[in-house]
Amino acid sequence: MKIGFIGGGNMGSAIIGGIVKAGIAPAADITVADLNTAGLERLKEEYGVNTVTDNTKAAGGDILFLCVKPNVIAAVIEEIKDAVGEDTIVVSIAAGRSIEMLEGCFKKPVKLIRAMPNTPALVGEGMAALSLNALMEEHREESKAVVDIFNSFGRAEIVPEKLMDAVTAVSGSSPAYVFMFIEAMADAAVIGGMPRAQAYTFAAQAVLGSAKMVLDTGKHPGELKDMVCSPAGTTIDAVASLEADGFRSAVIKAMKACMDKSAGM
Repeated sequence: MKIGFIGGGNMGSAIIGGIVKAGIAPAADITVADLNTAGLERLKEEYGVNTVTDNTKAAGGDILFLCVKPNVIAAVIEEIKDAVGEDTIVVSIAAGRSIEMLEGCFKKPVKLIRAMPNTPALVGEGMAALSLNALMEEHREESKAVVDIFNSFGRAEIVPEKLMDAVTAVSGSSPAYVFMFIEAMADAAVIGGMPRAQAYTFAAQAVLGSAKMVLDTGKHPGELKDMVCSPAGTTIDAVASLEADGFRSAVIKAMKACMDKSAGM
């Protein structure tokens, strides 16, 4: 399977790493195009992939990842559209750029997947949503190869494009909320006398373990919360304080703001 990348930044690098480490395709079958020659050299050294500075040289093959910023993706597509074959699956990770917009840039039928990954992909724990255009829906079995690639550095699910704004709020942007939560918990632990570095470790591991319990047990988060809240114990007092200060409503309000901004992009 020949795989091309236009853009070898953080997310592109995470996807390449997942592909190579999972053995989905050999490094010799991966070509990365970027103007950042230093970044290309790092990718070549780390993964052994082919590197070029001409975008069209990466545009052929079976799957093409467009890992460029939303403000330049139209120009990139204009440059490569004639080099993209009818059997190539194009995967765009440009935030806020709809399937309709991307199809319009190609000006021809193309198998297209709009993807929304998140930054935990950089440590192999990403969450990605994939939306298929009509042509890909007709060849839905071919989307498995792309799902497998995103699963190689986290988890991926196919969703209708109408859910992409919700995806942006619940996984695309949510690492920022979680980092704030970890920071706040660590600050409180420092107030309690714990060294800051140790506080970050305790807080981050607690979040990691709690998330794993939700995924691995399949239990409702409320049930898992109740398991920690002993009668007249310390945890239920903390939960009551969070509720009094509007913890849940603040999260919901923030995510609604995120969805509204995403819808308006």
